Amino acid sequence: MRISRSGSREAAMAFRCQRDSYAREFTTSVVSCRPAELQTDGSHGKKEVLSGFQVVLEDTLLFPEGGGQPDDRGTINDISVLRVTRQGAQADHFIQTPLAPGSQVQVRVDWERRFDHMQQHSGQHLITAVADHLFGLKTTSWELGRLRSVIELDSPSMTAEQVDAIEQNVNEKIRDRLPVSVRELSLDDPEVEQVRGRGLPDDHAGPIRVVTIEGVDSNMCCGTHVNNLSDLQVIKILGTEKGKKNKTNLIFLAGNRVLKWMDRSHGTERALTTLLKCGAEDHVEAVKKLQNSTKLLQKNNLNLLRDLAVHIANSLRNSPDWGGVIVLHRKEGDSEFMNIIANEIGSEENLLFLTVGDEKGAGLFLLAGPAEAVETLGPRVAEVLEGKGAGKRGRFQGKATKMSRRAEVQALLQDYISTQSAEE
Repeated sequence: MRISRSGSREAAMAFRCQRDSYAREFTTSVVSCRPAELQTDGSHGKKEVLSGFQVVLEDTLLFPEGGGQPDDRGTINDISVLRVTRQGAQADHFIQTPLAPGSQVQVRVDWERRFDHMQQHSGQHLITAVADHLFGLKTTSWELGRLRSVIELDSPSMTAEQVDAIEQNVNEKIRDRLPVSVRELSLDDPEVEQVRGRGLPDDHAGPIRVVTIEGVDSNMCCGTHVNNLSDLQVIKILGTEKGKKNKTNLIFLAGNRVLKWMDRSHGTERALTTLLKCGAEDHVEAVKKLQNSTKLLQKNNLNLLRDLAVHIANSLRNSPDWGGVIVLHRKEGDSEFMNIIANEIGSEENLLFLTVGDEKGAGLFLLAGPAEAVETLGPRVAEVLEGKGAGKRGRFQGKATKMSRRAEVQALLQDYISTQSAEE
């Protein structure tokens, strides 16, 4: 709802963005401007708090989030609007430059974002109506996501035939160029009872806004919509997923998102054609052959690595340096490789320190030996290598981030052996 300069609600009017979803810019005046903060998602997933101002306008072209639809972006006097939220009958616009109350301002909407939201939201209304009409599948909620949208249906499952039928039906209605209109009804209008909806917010003010797709659906909604289904262009249902509490999530794209999805898919197809050196129709078979070849190579490599581990263990055991602290590092290998060596050598009397990975970066380590010694030294080894690990029955192994400190670990182990020998 729009508010007057004095701040009173004008129940007869919706925001300009709701009265004309296709308007891209207009002039209005500032009602109020107050200091505020906005919490946003900063870098590395950390929350960031921005200082700025909440501006209320006499009317707004920027839609505040609501009805499952995210808020618009745009500018006020070329100042970027970072968030638009509804507070009762007014819309708060968060900006980082103050504006004088009473001043005239030019408001522009980010049209690409707005039209995308119009396509997805009207697409949701259409799919919801068709799913209900064809199969009695009721919509319980929906989400307009950044890349795809999801409709939650009150059903534990859907068949592929149902999904195909819904997709075919909604696209037929788009080709029929059905009009989409918006009306406002008073709360006491008997027609309200006949309109589909999931209730009104607690702070709702003014008349009820009803969006109607001619001959298909009438639904209470505050969002921005196309005025004809032809503006949806096309709807693609990507499939379904298991939802929460015995429900099914139907995933879809509408309008320009379908074209972008096709561009990405075609780009991937061309890249695979170049890499696999075959046509798109043979991609799946080519990948299956590569997977089988990779599995065979991995199996052969594992067998060779096991043979190498046994050979290394024998070499270490027959070495003139045998005894005390035994150290070995290899760039290639894994935990199984190190454990085979430890099994072959046996470590009841000696300390065995094995590492694999980058000599100066990250890798894996294993410490084996007398249980009491390993229990004492294991956590200290992990600490020196700046890693984490766990152990039992005379072995302690884990991941390390500083393989460059292996010499420090060797010195630590040598000191322990020397101390134990002196005590004996």
